[in-house]
Amino acid sequence: MLLGQPRKPPSRSLGLFLVAATVAMLAASGIQPADRLTWWMETVWVMLGLPLVLLAWSRFPLTRLLCVLLVIHGAILMLGGHYTYAKVPLGDWFRDWFELSRNHYDRLGHFAQGFVPAILARELLLRRTALRPGAWLFYLCVSCALAFSAFFEMIEWWSAVIMGGRADAFLATQGDIWDTQWDMFLAMCGAILAQLLLARQHDRELGPAR
Repeated sequence: MLLGQPRKPPSRSLGLFLVAATVAMLAASGIQPADRLTWWMETVWVMLGLPLVLLAWSRFPLTRLLCVLLVIHGAILMLGGHYTYAKVPLGDWFRDWFELSRNHYDRLGHFAQGFVPAILARELLLRRTALRPGAWLFYLCVSCALAFSAFFEMIEWWSAVIMGGRADAFLATQGDIWDTQWDMFLAMCGAILAQLLLARQHDRELGPAR
């Protein structure tokens, strides 16, 4: 049996807050960013995703959990877009505090790139297919997150080919020859951890099958 409407979508007040917060963060991130091209390339996902969610809401409202995760992911993207990932102050603080060799904010971004899409894939698969919670669902959600991560790496590759040095801020490799592999590995870890930590909460918000 397919799942219908989620049992726990966001309340109207929470929904309005999440939309307003996203719009405010997007506007703030666009004020004198470090690199305007990088800002566009990082925040375009928010610019496309928010209208899509709002347009589909009457027919396909999302769970409260997924909405909050999407806004958090958007915040990570917008902060990285404003400063460029290699120069986000939060990453600099962690680098200096733990005496690291590089700014690891982009690692957080790619971890979130697996963590949040895994829950998004889980919601879509549970509500639009006959899949039920279990090993196959877990595997497919990880696979979806990895596929998205791999596609994003292709976008970075195409950007480097087309724009050359102008894409350096977007790539944020910081001289690491294994950056692509790290990005996809962390996305996989995020997808696995998201399901281990949040699957039960997600099931409660989705409600019983109809």
